[in-house]
Amino acid sequence: MHKSFTIFVSILLFTFSNLTSAQSSSEPDSLKNISLAGLSFRSIGPAVTGGRVVDIAVNPFNSSEYYVASGHGSLWKTVNSGVTFSPVFDANKSYAIGCVKIDPTNTNVVWVGTGENNNQNNVIFGDGIYKTENGGKTWNNMGLKESHQIGGIAIDPNNSNIVYAAAYGSSRVGGGDRGIYKTTDGGKTWTNVLKKP
Repeated sequence: MHKSFTIFVSILLFTFSNLTSAQSSSEPDSLKNISLAGLSFRSIGPAVTGGRVVDIAVNPFNSSEYYVASGHGSLWKTVNSGVTFSPVFDANKSYAIGCVKIDPTNTNVVWVGTGENNNQNNVIFGDGIYKTENGGKTWNNMGLKESHQIGGIAIDPNNSNIVYAAAYGSSRVGGGDRGIYKTTDGGKTWTNVLKKP
């Protein structure tokens, strides 16, 4: 997506530089002198319920496959570089996503932290951390159900069973699962290794 944005900005700069030179050389309405026929805009999704995009995880072995996490619109997956997207998290209780991370050694394993990672009055909380082992077909809640908002996940590149999760906790009340959590058994158990009051 970053590459597409760079191309888009380059096209805009080229168009505006031509517009400026056309203005100085001819009529006041210089858009008549510029052909925009080669430019076409299209939505690459997610659309309608996409909400705020909060995170993107790209398959390190196949850049045409990636996940897009939305603060209010769940989780989407593309396998064709964004030509189409499919919702892959709709069967779960939470539709607010805070982060998504692909296991660097097994890309069928994906972790999702629920609850939008944003401290504002209309933020929607989640119900913990999820894991799929089949590329998003099915998901298991792996705990931290009182974290409300999980804003970051890190997977040990040498041991996929070691995962860290940054749990923001409720933005409205104290307590719950709050701080940095670590699992050494693939999410079966979690230890709070950095407590947040």
